Amino acid sequence: MNTTTLVSVGEYLATVYDPDRDYVDGETVERNMGETEHGGLQAALTGWLYANRKRLGIHVFTETRVQVKPARFRIPDICISSGARPSERILTTPPFLCIEILSPEDRVGRMHERIDDYLSMGVRFVWLIDPASRRGWVYTSEEIREAKDGVLRTAGPDIAVPIAELFD
Repeated sequence: MNTTTLVSVGEYLATVYDPDRDYVDGETVERNMGETEHGGLQAALTGWLYANRKRLGIHVFTETRVQVKPARFRIPDICISSGARPSERILTTPPFLCIEILSPEDRVGRMHERIDDYLSMGVRFVWLIDPASRRGWVYTSEEIREAKDGVLRTAGPDIAVPIAELFD
């Protein structure tokens, strides 16, 4: 019989996890940390976004806690805010964009739950990238679409990242 120890929000916030964990309704949830393809893609995409941050008017954060609901904290691989730089330690204001990079162990259902959490919080765009297939998808509250032309996009600010360039 499996038993789960519930943890309070306060205990979660006061505990250092290595690696950090999501917090979902009283449970700490391990994140798939990925392998070299995941880490390399995360570094390349972070570098691209960071290099273009001033032109785009964005702020780039990696593996930063985002409070999506009172008892839910998610840690996207990368998140982007636009406008003024957030002053909060943990993001409670919806980021403009959250980016998730698939690891071989990721499951579709769990990933869709994460994406739903971001969108219900008010995140305008979520990108999901599969390094194995070198494909990407853009999620909004209205639609899910594959980046068939190989470019991940947002609007307001307009960000366009060619997926192939991230693998060069």
